[in-house]
This record gives sequence, C-alpha cells and structure tokens, in this order.
Amino acid sequence: MLLVAWSDRFALTPVAWDCRSMSVNIPPRGSRGTRLPDVPGPMKWLGLRAFELFTKLKRTPLAYLTTIGAKSGLERTVPLRVFDDGPGRWLVVASLAGSAKNPAWLHNLAAHPDCVRLRVGNAQVAVRPETLSGEERTVAWDRIVAEERSFAGYQANTDRVIPVVRLTRSSTD
Repeated sequence: MLLVAWSDRFALTPVAWDCRSMSVNIPPRGSRGTRLPDVPGPMKWLGLRAFELFTKLKRTPLAYLTTIGAKSGLERTVPLRVFDDGPGRWLVVASLAGSAKNPAWLHNLAAHPDCVRLRVGNAQVAVRPETLSGEERTVAWDRIVAEERSFAGYQANTDRVIPVVRLTRSSTD
C-alpha cells in the first residue's frame, strides 16, 4: 500500500511511504500518573525544542521518530531518547514522563506500524516497531533504567506498564 501524507513541518512537501503490515500493542491507560499541562501547539513546539537542547547538553543519544498520525493521517516527528539495542536496532520508551496515558506517537505506531522512520544522527532509516513484553521487556527495562535513571521515576509515578518499543531497521532500507 502506498500512503501519501502532507508533512506538518514542511506543508508543501508530500511524503510517500511504502507501507507493509506489522502490529504494535498499546497497554491500557493507567488510573494515576504525572499530570501534564494542556498547552497550545506553539508551546508544545517550544517544549520539544527544550527537550532536544537538554538532551544534547547531557550528551545522551537523541533520535527523531517519524510516524503517520493515527487520527490526522499527517506525518508527525518527535524527538526521543534512544537506547542502542545492537546493529540496526534501537529501543524507545513510551513514558510520557510517567503520565497515566500513552504518548500519541505510540498510537501512531499502532495505527501505521508499517510507516515508521527513525533519524539517528544524519541517517534516516525505515524501521519496524515491536512492543516488548514479558522477560524481554524486563531485561530491556532494567538496561534502560541503569543507563537513564529518570525512567525509574516515571514508572513509579504511574500504574500503567510503560511500553518499551524496539525499532528494527527494515530489510527494505
């Protein structure tokens, strides 16, 4: 299936995706968690830029996840803390700072798992997302928390299971 969406960052450029089917699981919403302010679009943009700057100052790995919006059908790009998981594999955490709800980008992955790109450094690659579960998630979570302790606090703030997503370079890229 070929999906064409208009980029919300570059409104005049259509984006073509070669979409193949995959699946991503979304855990249930929690009943408690960090309360995030409801801010207008420009403020969200500033918040994301502040996150980017803070992450770069800490010299921690940062990547840009590009998905197709579950509701809008528009291309969406979000900066995320990324964890190396071997050649052509990365882990990202859908923590939303320990909020009771899952981040929008996780819903986008579930709606269009076959239309996902990751930019790490100057390289942009097509990736296949996979939500980890069971022992595999536990091992990955322990590694993530050892590398970035703030994620332990995020899990303590909420009663939902924070998803860990493995992004694997697509064989077509």
